[in-house]
Amino acid sequence: MAGSNGKQKTVRDMVLSLAVIGIAAAVIYVFIPHDDSRPDTKPVDYRVELLTARRAATYPVAAPEGLPGTWKATSVRFRGDDFDSWHLGFATPDDQYVQIEQSTQKPAQFIDEASQGARATKTTQRIDGRTWTRYTGGRYDALVLPGKGSTTVVAGTGSFEQLTRMAEALKMAKA
Repeated sequence: MAGSNGKQKTVRDMVLSLAVIGIAAAVIYVFIPHDDSRPDTKPVDYRVELLTARRAATYPVAAPEGLPGTWKATSVRFRGDDFDSWHLGFATPDDQYVQIEQSTQKPAQFIDEASQGARATKTTQRIDGRTWTRYTGGRYDALVLPGKGSTTVVAGTGSFEQLTRMAEALKMAKA
């Protein structure tokens, strides 16, 4: 049975190789520093884009005023060639995400994209004299404000309290 001895060596060599690899991986894991915490969110300055959007958009562009410094702006863009679309994203103090989206695009399609599939509920709420409709069921929950010629959506992974806090802080202005 000369053939079986060769197979035993091959299996034994494979087990020894796996053991050496396992030991090497354990040593690397233990002795090489690593950080399991979430990286800090880098805030962005959105003032220039906001001024540009307010000059170029055909509607009053919304941006928050008076939010605590623990809310960090993380993304901003204005696309005049894409239905005058305005986007401003924030990380909340508890690492949730809340965004402001505005556009002149057809409301149904725009709301679906901005909320990532949420559907209107029968719940509305008054914020600064305006009636917002709650949307839920998509990737994001949302508050939606239809306007003359544009739609405003406050959406994200944040709670409705956080979405409301953002909607309350919004000031809509044209340059």
